[in-house]
Amino acid sequence: MLSTYGPVLRLPGVARLYLVGFVARMPASMVGVVLTLHVVTTLDRGYAQAGLVAGAATVGAAIGAPWRGRLVDRVGLRRAIAPSIVVESAVWLTAPHLGYEALIAASFVAGLFLVPVFSVTRQSLSVLVPFPLQRSAFALDSVCVELTFMLAPVLGVVLATQVSTTAALTVVGCITVAAGVLLMWANPPTRSQVPTQAGAPATEVVRTRLLTPPLLVVLLAGLAASFVLVGTDVALVAALNEVDRAGDVGWMIALWAGGSVVGGLVYGASKRAVPPLVLVAVLGLATVPAAFAPAPLWLALAVVLAGLPCAPALSAINATLVSLVEEGRRGEVMGWSGTMSTVGNALGAPVVGFVIDRTHPGAGFLAAGVVGGGVALGGLATLRLTRRRRAGRAADAPALVDA
Repeated sequence: MLSTYGPVLRLPGVARLYLVGFVARMPASMVGVVLTLHVVTTLDRGYAQAGLVAGAATVGAAIGAPWRGRLVDRVGLRRAIAPSIVVESAVWLTAPHLGYEALIAASFVAGLFLVPVFSVTRQSLSVLVPFPLQRSAFALDSVCVELTFMLAPVLGVVLATQVSTTAALTVVGCITVAAGVLLMWANPPTRSQVPTQAGAPATEVVRTRLLTPPLLVVLLAGLAASFVLVGTDVALVAALNEVDRAGDVGWMIALWAGGSVVGGLVYGASKRAVPPLVLVAVLGLATVPAAFAPAPLWLALAVVLAGLPCAPALSAINATLVSLVEEGRRGEVMGWSGTMSTVGNALGAPVVGFVIDRTHPGAGFLAAGVVGGGVALGGLATLRLTRRRRAGRAADAPALVDA
């Protein structure tokens, strides 16, 4: 693997970009659990009300992601995220002292102005890394994301439970501001001197329309992947609560993320690219065995299996997205990708939760895998049908000319 990732990390600016991205993603990875604990323990509200606060932030992020990505494309990174730093600092430094209703509004504003660190990191990778190495670069980025989501929520829980939720939210605010400032300081490039990637297929680089059918299908793959992931998360918590093993949630999630790290590293080091829809379908299929795990030990093995395709699927989605649009519009496309992931998260939790409430936790894994995998298979069928129609029109063209 050193022979694969070494050339990527030795490229100018890439190692620093990974480090900056890892640190800058920390607040986004911990804010959900901290907000939930703050609403439930400090504001003495229920989990449903805590969900409304998190949902407000999610809606704000879904609306704001394409807009902020478009802003990065038009005015550059520093000018685009400067307002985010100001707004985010105001929101998160006052949030610990707000009442419940005001916190809902503040969370929406925070989501709307969220620093686009996820999309900017991937957009910059598409500039800094030549096309033949991009699959490995995006795989390594997905691994970094998994590591962030393994560590940041734990830090948030420790601060919220051992100090206070007020202190935890204040730390989230401080890290958010620091992340924005760090990103401005690093100022990773979002556009190269030459508008296309060397070696990229000519048919995948420049398109006059942004939301083309192939691009929409890949965005749909992102929604399906997010549905599977959040559904698996909900089902895992429910399955462990069912057998009075709620204390095992932390290390089970760590095993799940560990499987994703291994899968991402192996996929990035492989020589063959796999279409993202195929990987999302595999992700859905790999989740199904957890539905039939008879004991926690077997569930642990099943979540490792479920984790293996996670990072490969996400990295393939990102690598394909940047190849389908011209460089000047990648920020907007990455924003739409974030919106689709947010929609997948917003759909996955209630749908899987509904299934669990009316059956049992194992059915939650089955629902996540079947729905997410089914969406991916539907996307594959759509692509195949589109290609057949194009081939048919191309075959008819000479006859029309001869006539």
